[in-house]
Amino acid sequence: MGFPGTWMTESESVMYRVVPKCACSTIGQIMYYGDHGEYFDGDIHDAKQGLHKWGMEASRPLIQKHARAQDVYAFTSVRNPYTRVLSAFFDKIAGIQRNGKRYRGNLVPMLVRKYGVDVEGDFDQIASFRRFLLFVRDTIRFRKPMDPDIHWSAMSGHISTFIANGGRFNRIVSTEDFATDMGKVLSEIEQKHPVDLANMPRFNESEGHGPKRAFPVEDYFDDLSVHLMFEIYNRDFNLFKYDREPGRGAPKKELDLDEIHAKLSGR
Repeated sequence: MGFPGTWMTESESVMYRVVPKCACSTIGQIMYYGDHGEYFDGDIHDAKQGLHKWGMEASRPLIQKHARAQDVYAFTSVRNPYTRVLSAFFDKIAGIQRNGKRYRGNLVPMLVRKYGVDVEGDFDQIASFRRFLLFVRDTIRFRKPMDPDIHWSAMSGHISTFIANGGRFNRIVSTEDFATDMGKVLSEIEQKHPVDLANMPRFNESEGHGPKRAFPVEDYFDDLSVHLMFEIYNRDFNLFKYDREPGRGAPKKELDLDEIHAKLSGR
């Protein structure tokens, strides 16, 4: 399988395993700036040069060599499962994408037809999100009516591919404590052009795609929704130390990298 979703600076100073909906646009821009002294003009996911990416054939041998040798600083990022799945809903389901169309073409019409999701006009955000969550459970548990999408599949699944294929993380960043955790990453690597985290631009590529969340996180999750979240993301809650009550934000305690590597190594 190799190292899907892995990016590395051209200077080979740092390697990052992308986890969708976990500040990946911001992190990619930080990596790009560190080498080039300027931010990529556009969505960093579209960049075809300036970063090594596993999705680019020419970059694969270099990424694989360094990941398996564990000789380049490697990190990834995680987010509270409650806010992450909400973000996926508002961006990918309720929102219009950069190309002016709905995400994945016929996905939203299928959700309207099969799950009763409504994302038109002044729709009932809470009711539609809860129906979407049933769909998420079906894709992850039963792979029906489709395979799970990368934007709502478990973080542990993304991260495990890097570990199981021979990589090791030096740090895992929590998006809720982003400035602190990313500051630690930057203090542990060398950048040709140091990034000023406090004053850098915002790179939220999903912002503006869809309607703004109208209610606090906890309002979207009733007892059934919380039960579904445990069913879907139990390993994420456990490994990344997030509270099982919605709306609690950051991890409850420091992440145990040894535990994460042991449990996600596939051995």
